[in-house]
Order: sequence, then structure tokens, then C-alpha cells
Amino acid sequence: MINPPKHQEEYADRPLDCQEAMEPGFQAIIDCMLEVGWTRGETLRALKRLIAADNMTQKENARTETQLAIARAMMRAGRSV
Repeated sequence: MINPPKHQEEYADRPLDCQEAMEPGFQAIIDCMLEVGWTRGETLRALKRLIAADNMTQKENARTETQLAIARAMMRAGRSV
């Protein structure tokens, strides 16, 4: 089970609490990868690449949503896109 934040709003230790909540799952991923033959270094590099790819996806999604919002606003205003 993953522990939820102690409060829904921001608080000083929220990032640390999030890290602590992820720790067991993170260790489970590492252990599983080692058990099937991947090295710790390979696993950590792969996790870093996955995080970078997710960040890029989130940025692209935000950019697309912004472009769609602008296009919708222009259409409502009767302007061509």
C-alpha cells in the first residue's frame, strides 16, 4: 500500500513524504530487475530515461493543449486558425 500525503495542500515535508511513499515500490522494481539479470546501473539509467521521456511527453501534451485552446478561442471569435 502506498501512503497518501498527510494533507491535500502543500506542506514543508510533502516532497520527503512522497519520496518515502515511493521507496518500497522503487526497491521492488530494483530487486525485480536484478533478479532477472539487469545490473543496478542499467536499471537506474533506464529509470532516468523513463523519467526524461515522461517529462517530454508532459511538455508536449501541455503544448498541444495550449494550441488547441487557442484554436478553439479563435474559432469562437470567428477567426480562422
